[in-house]
Amino acid sequence: MTQSPNNNKIYDLEERTAVFGENIIKLCRSIRQDAVTKPIINQLIRSGTSIGANYMEANGASSKKDFANKIFICKKEAQETKHWLRMLAVSVSDEAQEEIRRLWNECQELTLIFQKITSSARDNKN
Repeated sequence: MTQSPNNNKIYDLEERTAVFGENIIKLCRSIRQDAVTKPIINQLIRSGTSIGANYMEANGASSKKDFANKIFICKKEAQETKHWLRMLAVSVSDEAQEEIRRLWNECQELTLIFQKITSSARDNKN
């Protein structure tokens, strides 16, 4: 696991996506569930934890095409996760807002990383 000396960002993407999923679970456990938050939390957990699962699948891909497809799914799941974080932000009290914003920013970074990998894989194919 490699970290930058300046900002402690994890550059091991497998670990980074796993930690992100763990933090999504922790956030969701901290929120009181009601008729509004329950379905949002369910969707958020599904999309937020699947980013890492799909990245693990990409690493075990059987071909370059399979790898590119799994990475594209990672990007799609990250984009969906940002949506559910936004919906959760308007559904909960102010105390969770900072953590939601932090997770949204991390998810945006993951989206950009997966977009770059997808673009590079596509460019290498051509």
